[in-house]
Order: sequence, then structure tokens, then C-alpha cells
Amino acid sequence: MRLVNVGYGNVVVADRVVAVVGPAAAPVRRMREEARKRGKLVDATQGRKTRSVIVIDSDHVILSAVQAETISARLGGGEAEDGP
Repeated sequence: MRLVNVGYGNVVVADRVVAVVGPAAAPVRRMREEARKRGKLVDATQGRKTRSVIVIDSDHVILSAVQAETISARLGGGEAEDGP
């Protein structure tokens, strides 16, 4: 089981990640609100600005303060940049 850092000491299981997207698009905002209503929204931003949204196979939606490109690089195997 490989864990991926999504910022500020929070990690997700890499094999369960379905998508990593930016938070600005309207469909992503709707998905986020639907997850909140269903009780499947996890806020891993530690009070910071949401910079990416991670969807996992259990239908949970995870908010992260790390850029989607950085998380994508981490999922690919290497750390893209140092950071939270």
C-alpha cells in the first residue's frame, strides 16, 4: 500500500485515487457540494485555500491545499516539489 502526501501531514492511498482536479470548474463545485450533502467530503486543507480536489474510489471527495499538478507528480512516483 503506497501513501501519497496531499499536504500538511495528510495522506491518501495511491491505488484508490480516481482523479485529481482543480477546484474552479462548475462541475467540480457541484461534485463537492453533493459530497458534502452525502457526508463524503474530507477537508484536508488545514484552513488554507483549496487548490485541488481528489476523488477516490469509495466516492469520497478530498479537498487539498496542494496544487493538482504536484499531487499528480507524487502519484506518478516522484515528489514534484517540497511543500506542505
